[in-house]
Amino acid sequence: MDIKTFIWLFFGLSGRISRLVYFLANVFAGLFPLFAIYRLSLIPEGDSAASGWLLFFWFFAIVGLWSQLALGVKRLHDFDKPGILAAALFVPVFAFFVLVILCLYPGDSGPNSYGERTNAPK
Repeated sequence: MDIKTFIWLFFGLSGRISRLVYFLANVFAGLFPLFAIYRLSLIPEGDSAASGWLLFFWFFAIVGLWSQLALGVKRLHDFDKPGILAAALFVPVFAFFVLVILCLYPGDSGPNSYGERTNAPK
């Protein structure tokens, strides 16, 4: 995978992605904030290194939220649904069910209004 495709996958809002790509990209994007939380838990309270790791955590939390939105939009495009429905990924109780549906429900097998095929920008 080249860098342009990587950036499109995690930050672009056009095109379609498959269930497997959606699931694996979410797992990958979730590792960075988890690593920062782990590192923060190892630093004693009052240590000056904590502020650097806290900044690292917030940066990746914001990037992770955008990535989750972008992945959800592209996954919804695979169903030929509007990307605005990806906002449901940020409703706490509802988000789990939306995530499961996006991971398990197959998308359109052929071209739709959001692209010719999955895993490619429009």
